Amino acid sequence: MQGLIMDVPLLTSMIVKHAAAWHGDVEIVTHRVEGDMHRYTYADAYKRMCRLANALKRMGIEQGDRVGTMAWTTYRHFELYYGIGGSGAVIHTINPRLFPDQIVYIINHAKDRVMFIDTTWVEMMEGLQDQCPTIEKFVILCDSGKMPKTSLRNAVCYEDLLAAEDDTFDWPEFDEKTAVALCYTSGTTGNPKGVLYTHRAMVLHAIAGTSSDHPLCIDSRTILLPAVSMFHVHGWMVPYAAPISGTKLVLPGPHMHGDNICRLLEEEKVTVTAGVPTIWIGVLEHLKKTGAKLPHLKICNIGGSAPSLAMIKAFEEDYGVAVVHAWGMTELSAAGTTGRLRQRHQDLPADERYKVQQTQGRPLFGFEVKIVDLDGTRLPHDGKAVGQMFVRGPWVAAAYFEDDAATEASFDAEGWFGTGDMASISPDGLVRVSDRSKDLIKSGGEWISSIDLENYALTHPDVVEAAAIAVKHPKWEERPLLVVVPRPGAEVTPDNIRAVLAEHVAKWWLPDDIVFVEEIPHTATGKISKKDLRENFADYRWPAASLEK
Repeated sequence: MQGLIMDVPLLTSMIVKHAAAWHGDVEIVTHRVEGDMHRYTYADAYKRMCRLANALKRMGIEQGDRVGTMAWTTYRHFELYYGIGGSGAVIHTINPRLFPDQIVYIINHAKDRVMFIDTTWVEMMEGLQDQCPTIEKFVILCDSGKMPKTSLRNAVCYEDLLAAEDDTFDWPEFDEKTAVALCYTSGTTGNPKGVLYTHRAMVLHAIAGTSSDHPLCIDSRTILLPAVSMFHVHGWMVPYAAPISGTKLVLPGPHMHGDNICRLLEEEKVTVTAGVPTIWIGVLEHLKKTGAKLPHLKICNIGGSAPSLAMIKAFEEDYGVAVVHAWGMTELSAAGTTGRLRQRHQDLPADERYKVQQTQGRPLFGFEVKIVDLDGTRLPHDGKAVGQMFVRGPWVAAAYFEDDAATEASFDAEGWFGTGDMASISPDGLVRVSDRSKDLIKSGGEWISSIDLENYALTHPDVVEAAAIAVKHPKWEERPLLVVVPRPGAEVTPDNIRAVLAEHVAKWWLPDDIVFVEEIPHTATGKISKKDLRENFADYRWPAASLEK
């Protein structure tokens, strides 16, 4: 027997229709690419989305056609999310920080017909467009007075495009499993892989984002600054979740440096923010230098990689801001676990609570996690067993877009997705990622976690950033090399850092050498690039003392 409930498809267009109807007066504030501030409301945004959808229809864009975007976190990119996806086309958010050959690959693989592009990357795309024959038209995201002279194919101005259209649109209804968005992984190994999301997955995940137990924890009283680019996994779902709740958005555009983020947090009275650790390193440096405070901010969501103990303590003890760690991937539409503390964790002594906050947290509702050994046998959730982590859920990829080989390599016989992480799971569901499987260091047949070494190194007050990599060793197979960015002007030595590490790890875990650098390479998504580090130190030779151990 089936129930008697209306069968209304879950489509992203319903999100903005809801926002315009019931949260129409709520602000969206943007620090524009042009440098000035822009303000309007959800109601204003909705009318412009309708104009955009009409423009796409006039261009001949049909359901299922891919439309590329290469844009910052701005109100215009927000409009593209809905004008493209809501009209039945597929928005393909392109990460401009990928290597040029990767950008060409994903544009051609996706078969993008039109590209919307911020002025920042016009020159770059002028050099790549001849390698991207599927793109019929470039739309430059600017006012007519800022329209650059360009050789881009059939280039038009975004604002001129919208001005020619009507601000009403009859949003189509279709199967909720229809594709709405396409994102590619950062391609750290091989070509980037495409994840093709459905309307259903986006709406369900956005609803989860409004839950009080979700890392974002947003509602109609929240003022949210996403310090994450909208070309990174849907801006961590912010563009879809915020309109549901009527959350005020403060969008930083390309201006992601610490002093500007702090200015926006203060001037707009931001209560919740989110970003990768590299963003918060800059913010904390600025706060320490200027003596500024964060009187309005309540929650700082940190993802991409785990926050260090030093970062958690600085936010909470110096500025009264709660740190919430979230874990996710492109293949997960964004988040899979939440670091929101349970009541019993709130009552723990600070040092024990901080350890909980450094875990990846608990699975969100509807999201399942398992760990298995090399034979695929499930391991217990006892907080001790470490295995390969597999996941599944209503917003987890079921396959890669037109890539059978990658799909076969990444999904098990039960259809679960292999994350590439090694993890343990406690009896109460706390996931702790030990390392990426490819980043573990095998010394004398035993495993060393590069993540743990990095986090403990960051407890040293003069260490800004740290990365541990495996380097071949003639006796021990591999040994850890620690690469450190010291605080400017600090007098820090390898022995200083080893002394700090010795308080937390076994003696045989201690890195045989510590190298100081001015900068550590990062991936296109802001994570430390272990691949580049390994290449940079490919010719490294251990000191004689290490070889004698």
